[in-house]
Amino acid sequence: MKDTIGIDISKDTLDAHRLIDNEARQFANSVAGLRALRRWIGAAMPDLVAYEATGAYHAALERGFAGVLPLVKVNPLQARRFAQARGTRAKTDAVDARALAMMGAALDLVPDAPADKNQPALKELQIARMALIKERTRLLNRSKTQSLTLLKRQAKARLEQIKRQISELEDALLDLARQCPKRARAFDILCSIPGLGRITAVAILVECPEIGTLSRKQIASLAGLAPMTRQSGQWRGKAFIQGGRKFLRDALYMPALVAARYNPDLRQKYQAMTSDGKPAKVALTALMRKLIELANALVRQDRKWTPKTA
Repeated sequence: MKDTIGIDISKDTLDAHRLIDNEARQFANSVAGLRALRRWIGAAMPDLVAYEATGAYHAALERGFAGVLPLVKVNPLQARRFAQARGTRAKTDAVDARALAMMGAALDLVPDAPADKNQPALKELQIARMALIKERTRLLNRSKTQSLTLLKRQAKARLEQIKRQISELEDALLDLARQCPKRARAFDILCSIPGLGRITAVAILVECPEIGTLSRKQIASLAGLAPMTRQSGQWRGKAFIQGGRKFLRDALYMPALVAARYNPDLRQKYQAMTSDGKPAKVALTALMRKLIELANALVRQDRKWTPKTA
Protein backbone atom coordinates (compact mmCIF):
# COMPACT_ATOMS: atom_id res chain seq x y z
CA MET A 1 0.00 0.00 0.00
CA LYS A 2 1.23 3.46 -0.86
CA ASP A 3 1.90 5.88 1.97
CA THR A 4 -0.64 8.51 0.92
CA ILE A 5 -2.04 11.34 3.03
CA GLY A 6 -5.31 13.14 2.37
CA ILE A 7 -5.87 16.66 3.67
CA ASP A 8 -9.29 18.30 3.72
CA ILE A 9 -8.87 22.07 3.91
CA SER A 10 -11.32 24.57 5.35
CA LYS A 11 -10.96 28.18 6.41
CA ASP A 12 -9.90 27.35 9.97
CA THR A 13 -8.74 23.73 10.00
CA LEU A 14 -6.76 21.06 8.16
CA ASP A 15 -8.08 17.50 8.56
CA ALA A 16 -5.38 14.97 7.68
CA HIS A 17 -5.69 11.21 7.20
CA ARG A 18 -2.72 8.86 6.69
CA LEU A 19 -3.80 5.78 4.78
CA ILE A 20 -0.99 3.41 5.73
CA ASP A 21 -1.97 3.35 9.43
CA ASN A 22 -5.42 5.03 9.24
CA GLU A 23 -4.32 7.72 11.67
CA ALA A 24 -6.28 10.99 11.51
CA ARG A 25 -5.49 14.37 13.02
CA GLN A 26 -6.84 17.91 12.82
CA PHE A 27 -4.64 21.00 12.68
CA ALA A 28 -5.28 24.72 12.55
CA ASN A 29 -5.04 26.31 9.12
CA SER A 30 -2.30 28.65 10.27
CA VAL A 31 1.48 28.89 10.34
CA ALA A 32 1.60 27.05 13.67
CA GLY A 33 -0.83 24.44 12.38
CA LEU A 34 1.29 23.81 9.30
CA ARG A 35 4.36 23.30 11.49
CA ALA A 36 2.41 20.80 13.60
CA LEU A 37 1.24 19.02 10.44
CA ARG A 38 4.84 18.70 9.23
CA ARG A 39 5.90 17.20 12.59
CA TRP A 40 2.98 14.75 12.40
CA ILE A 41 3.99 13.63 8.90
CA GLY A 42 7.47 12.97 10.24
CA ALA A 43 10.85 12.55 8.61
CA ALA A 44 9.78 9.73 6.28
CA MET A 45 8.64 11.22 2.96
CA PRO A 46 5.11 10.05 2.03
CA ASP A 47 4.42 8.88 -1.52
CA LEU A 48 1.67 11.45 -2.00
CA VAL A 49 -0.19 14.24 -0.21
CA ALA A 50 -3.60 14.85 -1.82
CA TYR A 51 -5.76 17.89 -1.15
CA GLU A 52 -8.70 19.64 -2.80
CA ALA A 53 -8.60 23.01 -4.48
CA THR A 54 -10.33 25.37 -2.04
CA GLY A 55 -9.58 28.84 -3.39
CA ALA A 56 -7.62 31.01 -1.00
CA TYR A 57 -7.77 28.46 1.83
CA HIS A 58 -5.23 26.04 0.33
CA ALA A 59 -2.73 28.80 -0.54
CA ALA A 60 -0.87 28.57 2.78
CA LEU A 61 -0.45 24.81 2.42
CA GLU A 62 0.97 25.22 -1.11
CA ARG A 63 3.35 27.99 -0.07
CA GLY A 64 4.59 26.05 2.94
CA PHE A 65 5.02 22.61 1.38
CA ALA A 66 5.55 23.13 -2.37
CA GLY A 67 8.82 21.42 -3.26
CA VAL A 68 9.00 19.92 0.25
CA LEU A 69 6.20 17.34 0.05
CA PRO A 70 4.79 15.47 -2.99
CA LEU A 71 1.60 17.53 -3.26
CA VAL A 72 -1.21 16.85 -5.72
CA LYS A 73 -4.24 19.13 -6.02
CA VAL A 74 -7.44 17.38 -7.08
CA ASN A 75 -10.77 18.65 -8.36
CA PRO A 76 -13.36 18.73 -5.52
CA LEU A 77 -16.09 17.34 -7.78
CA GLN A 78 -13.92 14.40 -8.82
CA ALA A 79 -13.02 13.72 -5.20
CA ARG A 80 -16.69 13.68 -4.25
CA ARG A 81 -17.60 11.40 -7.15
CA PHE A 82 -14.81 9.02 -6.08
CA ALA A 83 -16.19 8.87 -2.54
CA GLN A 84 -19.72 8.23 -3.86
CA ALA A 85 -18.44 5.50 -6.18
CA ARG A 86 -17.07 3.74 -3.09
CA GLY A 87 -20.49 3.94 -1.46
CA THR A 88 -19.59 6.78 0.92
CA ARG A 89 -22.64 8.98 1.47
CA ALA A 90 -21.52 10.84 4.59
CA LYS A 91 -19.68 14.11 4.07
CA THR A 92 -17.56 15.44 6.87
CA ASP A 93 -14.05 16.88 6.88
CA ALA A 94 -12.62 13.67 8.36
CA VAL A 95 -14.45 11.50 5.81
CA ASP A 96 -13.28 13.72 2.94
CA ALA A 97 -9.66 13.53 4.13
CA ARG A 98 -9.79 9.73 4.14
CA ALA A 99 -11.41 9.70 0.69
CA LEU A 100 -8.64 11.93 -0.66
CA ALA A 101 -5.96 9.61 0.70
CA MET A 102 -7.68 6.58 -0.85
CA MET A 103 -8.19 8.42 -4.15
CA GLY A 104 -4.49 9.24 -4.37
CA ALA A 105 -3.58 5.59 -3.88
CA ALA A 106 -6.31 4.01 -6.01
CA LEU A 107 -5.85 6.29 -9.02
CA ASP A 108 -2.06 6.34 -8.70
CA LEU A 109 -1.99 10.14 -8.86
CA VAL A 110 1.27 11.87 -9.74
CA PRO A 111 2.58 14.78 -7.61
CA ASP A 112 2.29 18.22 -9.18
CA ALA A 113 5.42 20.00 -10.30
CA PRO A 114 6.33 22.74 -7.77
CA ALA A 115 5.03 26.12 -8.89
CA ASP A 116 7.32 29.09 -9.43
CA LYS A 117 7.63 31.31 -6.37
CA ASN A 118 5.99 34.22 -8.23
CA GLN A 119 3.02 32.16 -9.45
CA PRO A 120 0.75 32.95 -6.44
CA ALA A 121 1.45 36.69 -6.80
CA LEU A 122 0.71 36.55 -10.54
CA LYS A 123 -2.55 34.75 -9.87
CA GLU A 124 -3.56 37.30 -7.24
CA LEU A 125 -2.83 40.21 -9.60
CA GLN A 126 -4.77 38.49 -12.39
CA ILE A 127 -7.81 37.97 -10.14
CA ALA A 128 -7.71 41.63 -9.07
CA ARG A 129 -7.55 42.74 -12.73
CA MET A 130 -10.50 40.56 -13.69
CA ALA A 131 -12.54 41.96 -10.80
CA LEU A 132 -11.84 45.53 -11.96
CA ILE A 133 -12.83 44.67 -15.55
CA LYS A 134 -16.15 43.24 -14.32
CA GLU A 135 -16.74 46.37 -12.24
CA ARG A 136 -15.95 48.56 -15.25
CA THR A 137 -18.50 46.65 -17.34
CA ARG A 138 -21.17 47.08 -14.67
CA LEU A 139 -20.50 50.81 -14.43
CA LEU A 140 -20.65 51.25 -18.19
CA ASN A 141 -23.94 49.37 -18.40
CA ARG A 142 -25.41 51.34 -15.50
CA SER A 143 -24.31 54.69 -16.92
CA LYS A 144 -26.52 54.12 -19.98
CA THR A 145 -29.64 54.45 -17.83
CA GLN A 146 -28.52 57.16 -15.37
CA SER A 147 -30.10 60.57 -15.70
CA LEU A 148 -28.89 62.44 -12.59
CA THR A 149 -25.83 64.65 -13.05
CA LEU A 150 -24.38 63.59 -9.69
CA LEU A 151 -24.51 59.89 -10.55
CA LYS A 152 -22.99 60.51 -13.97
CA ARG A 153 -20.13 62.50 -12.43
CA GLN A 154 -19.42 59.82 -9.83
CA ALA A 155 -19.55 57.06 -12.43
CA LYS A 156 -17.14 58.96 -14.68
CA ALA A 157 -14.71 59.52 -11.79
CA ARG A 158 -14.88 55.85 -10.78
CA LEU A 159 -14.31 54.73 -14.39
CA GLU A 160 -11.19 56.90 -14.60
CA GLN A 161 -9.94 55.42 -11.33
CA ILE A 162 -10.60 51.88 -12.56
CA LYS A 163 -8.75 52.65 -15.79
CA ARG A 164 -5.68 53.78 -13.84
CA GLN A 165 -5.83 50.78 -11.50
CA ILE A 166 -6.12 48.31 -14.38
CA SER A 167 -3.11 49.93 -16.05
CA GLU A 168 -1.12 49.61 -12.80
CA LEU A 169 -2.07 45.95 -12.43
CA GLU A 170 -1.14 45.19 -16.03
CA ASP A 171 2.26 46.83 -15.58
CA ALA A 172 2.83 44.79 -12.42
CA LEU A 173 1.78 41.57 -14.20
CA LEU A 174 4.13 42.19 -17.11
CA ASP A 175 7.02 43.07 -14.82
CA LEU A 176 6.52 40.01 -12.60
CA ALA A 177 6.09 37.68 -15.58
CA ARG A 178 9.49 38.70 -16.94
CA GLN A 179 11.37 38.08 -13.69
CA CYS A 180 11.61 34.36 -14.44
CA PRO A 181 13.79 33.69 -17.55
CA LYS A 182 11.81 30.60 -18.53
CA ARG A 183 8.47 32.41 -18.22
CA ALA A 184 9.88 35.45 -20.02
CA ARG A 185 10.88 33.25 -22.97
CA ALA A 186 7.42 31.64 -23.05
CA PHE A 187 5.87 35.12 -22.92
CA ASP A 188 7.86 36.24 -25.98
CA ILE A 189 6.84 33.10 -27.85
CA LEU A 190 3.15 33.62 -27.08
CA CYS A 191 3.29 37.26 -28.14
CA SER A 192 4.67 36.20 -31.53
CA ILE A 193 1.37 34.44 -32.37
CA PRO A 194 -0.97 36.75 -34.35
CA GLY A 195 -4.02 37.48 -32.21
CA LEU A 196 -2.30 37.05 -28.83
CA GLY A 197 -1.45 40.33 -27.11
CA ARG A 198 0.76 40.89 -24.08
CA ILE A 199 -2.04 40.77 -21.50
CA THR A 200 -3.53 37.63 -23.03
CA ALA A 201 -0.08 36.01 -23.05
CA VAL A 202 0.35 36.76 -19.34
CA ALA A 203 -3.17 35.45 -18.63
CA ILE A 204 -2.33 32.16 -20.37
CA LEU A 205 0.89 31.81 -18.37
CA VAL A 206 -0.97 32.55 -15.13
CA GLU A 207 -3.91 30.22 -15.78
CA CYS A 208 -1.80 27.47 -17.39
CA PRO A 209 1.74 27.35 -15.94
CA GLU A 210 2.03 23.80 -17.35
CA ILE A 211 2.05 25.11 -20.94
CA GLY A 212 4.82 23.55 -22.99
CA THR A 213 4.89 20.34 -20.94
CA LEU A 214 1.62 18.77 -22.11
CA SER A 215 0.52 16.89 -25.20
CA ARG A 216 -1.93 18.34 -27.73
CA LYS A 217 -4.89 16.44 -26.28
CA GLN A 218 -3.90 17.21 -22.69
CA ILE A 219 -3.72 20.98 -23.23
CA ALA A 220 -7.09 20.98 -25.02
CA SER A 221 -8.67 18.99 -22.19
CA LEU A 222 -7.08 21.26 -19.56
CA ALA A 223 -8.64 24.30 -21.24
CA GLY A 224 -11.99 22.52 -21.52
CA LEU A 225 -11.91 22.79 -25.32
CA ALA A 226 -11.93 19.07 -26.19
CA PRO A 227 -15.42 17.99 -27.37
CA MET A 228 -17.00 15.24 -25.28
CA THR A 229 -18.50 12.46 -27.41
CA ARG A 230 -21.94 11.21 -26.30
CA GLN A 231 -22.95 7.80 -27.62
CA SER A 232 -24.94 4.88 -26.28
CA GLY A 233 -25.92 1.95 -28.48
CA GLN A 234 -27.45 3.37 -31.65
CA TRP A 235 -28.01 6.79 -30.08
CA ARG A 236 -25.63 9.54 -31.11
CA GLY A 237 -25.78 12.77 -29.15
CA LYS A 238 -24.15 16.08 -29.96
CA ALA A 239 -20.59 16.51 -28.74
CA PHE A 240 -19.94 19.54 -26.52
CA ILE A 241 -17.16 21.02 -24.42
CA GLN A 242 -17.26 21.03 -20.64
CA GLY A 243 -15.02 21.27 -17.60
CA GLY A 244 -11.47 22.55 -17.80
CA ARG A 245 -10.19 25.92 -16.65
CA LYS A 246 -12.82 28.54 -17.35
CA PHE A 247 -10.52 31.54 -16.95
CA LEU A 248 -8.10 30.06 -19.48
CA ARG A 249 -10.99 29.64 -21.90
CA ASP A 250 -12.10 33.21 -21.26
CA ALA A 251 -8.60 34.47 -22.04
CA LEU A 252 -8.68 32.70 -25.42
CA TYR A 253 -12.06 33.99 -26.63
CA MET A 254 -11.06 37.47 -27.82
CA PRO A 255 -7.79 36.27 -29.41
CA ALA A 256 -9.85 33.72 -31.35
CA LEU A 257 -12.05 36.54 -32.68
CA VAL A 258 -8.96 38.47 -33.75
CA ALA A 259 -7.32 35.38 -35.24
CA ALA A 260 -10.43 34.69 -37.31
CA ARG A 261 -9.63 37.92 -39.18
CA TYR A 262 -5.90 38.48 -39.02
CA ASN A 263 -4.17 35.11 -38.50
CA PRO A 264 -3.82 33.70 -42.03
CA ASP A 265 -3.80 30.04 -40.99
CA LEU A 266 -6.68 30.25 -38.53
CA ARG A 267 -8.70 32.59 -40.74
CA GLN A 268 -8.65 29.95 -43.46
CA LYS A 269 -9.85 27.28 -41.00
CA TYR A 270 -12.61 29.54 -39.67
CA GLN A 271 -13.87 30.35 -43.16
CA ALA A 272 -13.77 26.69 -44.16
CA MET A 273 -15.85 25.66 -41.13
CA THR A 274 -18.47 28.37 -41.59
CA SER A 275 -18.67 27.58 -45.31
CA ASP A 276 -19.44 23.96 -44.39
CA GLY A 277 -22.40 25.13 -42.33
CA LYS A 278 -20.80 25.08 -38.87
CA PRO A 279 -22.21 27.72 -36.47
CA ALA A 280 -19.88 30.66 -35.82
CA LYS A 281 -19.68 29.72 -32.14
CA VAL A 282 -18.49 26.21 -32.98
CA ALA A 283 -15.90 27.61 -35.40
CA LEU A 284 -14.63 30.06 -32.76
CA THR A 285 -14.35 27.24 -30.22
CA ALA A 286 -12.24 25.29 -32.72
CA LEU A 287 -9.99 28.34 -33.15
CA MET A 288 -9.61 28.65 -29.39
CA ARG A 289 -8.46 25.02 -29.28
CA LYS A 290 -6.07 25.58 -32.19
CA LEU A 291 -4.62 28.65 -30.46
CA ILE A 292 -3.88 26.91 -27.16
CA GLU A 293 -2.49 23.84 -28.98
CA LEU A 294 -0.29 26.08 -31.11
CA ALA A 295 0.91 28.01 -28.06
CA ASN A 296 1.69 24.78 -26.21
CA ALA A 297 3.61 23.35 -29.18
CA LEU A 298 5.68 26.50 -29.73
CA VAL A 299 6.63 26.79 -26.05
CA ARG A 300 7.57 23.09 -25.98
CA GLN A 301 9.73 23.54 -29.11
CA ASP A 302 11.13 26.84 -27.81
CA ARG A 303 10.51 28.75 -31.02
CA LYS A 304 8.44 31.74 -32.11
CA TRP A 305 5.57 31.61 -34.56
CA THR A 306 6.42 31.94 -38.24
CA PRO A 307 3.97 32.07 -41.14
CA LYS A 308 3.64 29.00 -43.29
CA THR A 309 5.55 29.17 -46.56
CA ALA A 310 3.82 28.32 -49.81
